[in-house]
Amino acid sequence: MKKILMLALCASAALASPLLAQARPEETARLRDAALTDTLAWDITEALTTEIGPRKAGSEAEARARDWAVTRLKGLGFANVRIELFDVPYWERGEASAEITAPYPQSLTLTALGNSAATPAKGLKAELIGFDSLAALEGADPAAIRGKIVFVTHRMAATQDGSHYGPVGQIRRIGPSIASKKGAVAILIRSIGTDAHRTPHTGSQDWKDGANPIPALALANPDADQLERVLKRGKPVTIALRVTAKMASKRPSGNVIAEVPGRDPTLPIVVVGGHLDSWDLGTGAIDDATGVAITTAAAKRIMDATQPLRTIRVVWFGSEEIGLFGGADYRERHGQEKHHFLAESDFGADKVWRFQTSVSDAALPAMKPIAAALAPLGIVQGGKNGDASGSDISEIQKLGVPVLALSQDGTRYFDLHHTPDDTLDKVDPVQLRQNVAAWTAMLSVAANDPTDYGPVPPRK
Repeated sequence: MKKILMLALCASAALASPLLAQARPEETARLRDAALTDTLAWDITEALTTEIGPRKAGSEAEARARDWAVTRLKGLGFANVRIELFDVPYWERGEASAEITAPYPQSLTLTALGNSAATPAKGLKAELIGFDSLAALEGADPAAIRGKIVFVTHRMAATQDGSHYGPVGQIRRIGPSIASKKGAVAILIRSIGTDAHRTPHTGSQDWKDGANPIPALALANPDADQLERVLKRGKPVTIALRVTAKMASKRPSGNVIAEVPGRDPTLPIVVVGGHLDSWDLGTGAIDDATGVAITTAAAKRIMDATQPLRTIRVVWFGSEEIGLFGGADYRERHGQEKHHFLAESDFGADKVWRFQTSVSDAALPAMKPIAAALAPLGIVQGGKNGDASGSDISEIQKLGVPVLALSQDGTRYFDLHHTPDDTLDKVDPVQLRQNVAAWTAMLSVAANDPTDYGPVPPRK
């Protein structure tokens, strides 16, 4: 009897030991497969886009979305649900219109870019000068640009990993500042997108290095095609613009935070999430209602199954679209806390196809059980270690915090990104459930892993 009692005590101690706390592969598989029938992610996405709609950073709608999120997260059973407020600059879109007045009069479909300035009240009219790349604009003589409207075009390729967005997106991010400093009175760009619809893509840009704000607008891609053809006729082209955008006083924004308390509160925590705000043209379904929904649904499944070893913190970041303000505020408040890893969903909701890491070399063996749990969903481990990142989490990642990334198929993402077409009907429920299953599998392994994933060299 004494021997039996000793064996029982040893078994009990082993089960309680953090070093033996990893989720069993069969339990992870059960949770993963059950998540393929998930409805919560769809319910959150549907409700957020229907009951709140567009959630522009700093707006009254974003404030309502925060309160909505608190109620929803508490109702789901999460702990420590709260809002962490911060202020952001607020930009009002107003109205924008444009037309070619010569040589072939016709209207153009376009939208203002973030932080665009207004035209004079009666509008402005000027000659157009075109460039086929950002490099061509950068190399242009200011004398050729001064007093004119600049037009910059490009061709953005649709790719699974969205890799073309980085270099082409520079046209939007810094093109307006370059044009302004060379004396342009306004800038038009071809939308940073891969579609062929008359739905212009908005997006953020900042006035850099003392550039004077000017009207900055994105043409729908068919209208950019049209403008290219007009310019190729070789005749002087005149454009009339009217834009009423303006900067306003600072407004409150904030992050919504909820937690699944872990069994060992002394261990570094897991952070997952997406961003709550959206641009104002659509209802922000793929960017990024699905992101907060996927990560919340996965954390909920872990919470309902069993208490994880580590605390899982779910963050619905505010004001991502206008400059990663939520991520910066999170770093300011929580940068001294110990984080096991970060992970963010902010690339739509099409099927997850790749698992990437940014962990210490010593932690690479611990990635194998995660990769094995994801493989039945058609997910491969790819890229080199160190490539994993995310928009909001990039700020605290700079401190050297490890990151795990589940990459969605981005082939059609930039057809919809920052457009009026970012609406609920574009979300595929089957692929959304695959996302939840992938996140559930990853969390089941990684939130119960006592292995240290860091330290990682600080990211610049």
